[in-house]
Amino acid sequence: MFGKQIGIDLGTVNVIVYVRGKGIVLNEPSVVAISLSDNRILAVGNEARAMLGRTPETIEVARPMRSGVIADFRVTEAMLRYFVGKLCSRFERRPEVMLSVPVGVTSVESRAVRDAALQAGARVAHLLPEPLAAAIGADMPIGTPTGNMIVNIGGGASETAVISMFGIVESSSVRVAGNMFDQAIATYVRRKYNLLIGELTAEQLKISIGSALPLEEPLTMDVRGRDAVAGLPRTITVTSSEVTDALTEPLSAVSATVRSVLEKTPPELASDIIDRGMVMTGGGALLRNMDRFLTQETGIPCHVAENAMLCTALGCGEALKHLAILRRALQPL
Repeated sequence: MFGKQIGIDLGTVNVIVYVRGKGIVLNEPSVVAISLSDNRILAVGNEARAMLGRTPETIEVARPMRSGVIADFRVTEAMLRYFVGKLCSRFERRPEVMLSVPVGVTSVESRAVRDAALQAGARVAHLLPEPLAAAIGADMPIGTPTGNMIVNIGGGASETAVISMFGIVESSSVRVAGNMFDQAIATYVRRKYNLLIGELTAEQLKISIGSALPLEEPLTMDVRGRDAVAGLPRTITVTSSEVTDALTEPLSAVSATVRSVLEKTPPELASDIIDRGMVMTGGGALLRNMDRFLTQETGIPCHVAENAMLCTALGCGEALKHLAILRRALQPL
């Protein structure tokens, strides 16, 4: 009997798992809670994320992935083991796994991801560059000799690639994405209002009222935090235009990456991109007016993919069906 075929988007913020024949079966934060006294894993995923910024000194809540790359091997392996164990019973054959990795990772980083998957119970682990996985998941015609441009804005990195004939022609990435957006918002609130807010509050601000361009009708949100001067809890009201100001710097870093790829793209493929436009995937693509912002910056039409957050995981799952064709694009050891 054949084992399961599983596609995993091993992201900095979320782990999304696709099982062939079932679709997306799991979408949980890539967060792990560890007991420091005996080095034991206490919680993984949603349960661990709820503890962020709320634990005593004896418990550490960590994100084992940084910018799509393993920062803590042991914790990543435990997290993968937990997710794989959730999907496969002990009596099933070990699964075949396809994992997404950032474009341009080193062979050491690639080997760490593959080893973590094998240690966690995979029978065989393939690695696929994230922009390629996202393009497959977004249903782009990447098997044709035409230029397809993808901008994948995740939690830890923003990647831009031009793809043709199942291969990446030009690519670039910058370690500025969703997490940096949150940090920029928290820094802005601290500087302007002397109010310290946590990671989750900054993320909530970004999702609720954040926009890449000023809105015609500004939105507002009440934010609770700790006064940096008095040290006491305080509530303020933040507007969407303030969040837009806070995001100016990280957004310009993303647009600079997109422009650098366009500058290096061969002319024939560039003309295809002008006709078709570029496609955005990843959680960062869901920021209000992000598509309009990139169109304004580059002059090229920009579209947000359907199910933008799930594209990479869907692409990893689809890639398992076309292993023979994609073999040359898979990340070597």
